[in-house]
Amino acid sequence: MRLLSNRKIQLVLNGGFGLVLLAVAFFSVRHFVGGGWPIHHADPMLVSGAALLFLAAYAFKAWGWQRLFHASERPTAHALAFAGGAACVGGIALPGRVDDAIRIAIVKRYPGTKTGLGTLGVSLIVLGMLDNAALTPMASVAAAGSSHWTTRAGFAVVAAAGIAAAAVVAFLPQIARLPFVTRWRFGRWLAEHMHCTKEAWAAWLLISVSWSLRGLAVFLLLNALSMPGSFVLAFAFLVASAASAALPIAPAGAATQAGAGAAILALSGVGTAHAVAFSIAAQALVIVTGAAVILLIAAWQLAIRVRPRLARAAAA
Repeated sequence: MRLLSNRKIQLVLNGGFGLVLLAVAFFSVRHFVGGGWPIHHADPMLVSGAALLFLAAYAFKAWGWQRLFHASERPTAHALAFAGGAACVGGIALPGRVDDAIRIAIVKRYPGTKTGLGTLGVSLIVLGMLDNAALTPMASVAAAGSSHWTTRAGFAVVAAAGIAAAAVVAFLPQIARLPFVTRWRFGRWLAEHMHCTKEAWAAWLLISVSWSLRGLAVFLLLNALSMPGSFVLAFAFLVASAASAALPIAPAGAATQAGAGAAILALSGVGTAHAVAFSIAAQALVIVTGAAVILLIAAWQLAIRVRPRLARAAAA
């Protein structure tokens, strides 16, 4: 801990992490330029629009997560967006659910963060339930448009789970203040750090906007790759990918989500090879935008730190 608290060691680690991201971005771009996307002949305008929508979705997700903290210990939105991007990039190789540990570690170490580990953990649990609630409309649309009873039943389960999650989030502050709960030390701590219902609904609205932007991005990407794109298919792909991320134990998170999305496309009549290729392309675009979020925020933080030094040097 003493070694990691050294500012020079932190600078070396952060710089090394940034160089790794740049290397990944460079080799990814070179691969796609040389060999094309997994599905060729993509419309560059629609792909660019999908990337911008994915990028905006990170911002709305961060604003929604931010509302789950009390004002006195609320992290900045760029800290939460940085954590979201890092968790997405980490999903390339790390098992599922490890992304939550990445989010906690990064937000805790981000400059200016005052919130504790326990509060971060509770906020992530509530954030996951709000994600489920935000996916309920999409899951309902996907269930109504599905032609297979198995997928229809699966989407119905996701929609029902989202409704149950919304009810839990709505009544959780009242539950935390029950005399039976506050008798215990953990219960009293939970009541002090629990969100209020009004802020939870605001967070749900922002998170719903984030998922809607992702759904629109998938729709644009389907049409960019000349596939039979529709909002129902885009929502089905997105809900299946998100639902697979909820598995407690899974292989690399990105691979699991790509596999679930490809399975839904295949069941919808898309050829298996094209379904797998599209799912890989969509997941790659999400990861690239996550890396872009990290690099943009890191560059902004670096500019904030360097600017005063340059100003003092110019004055001297």
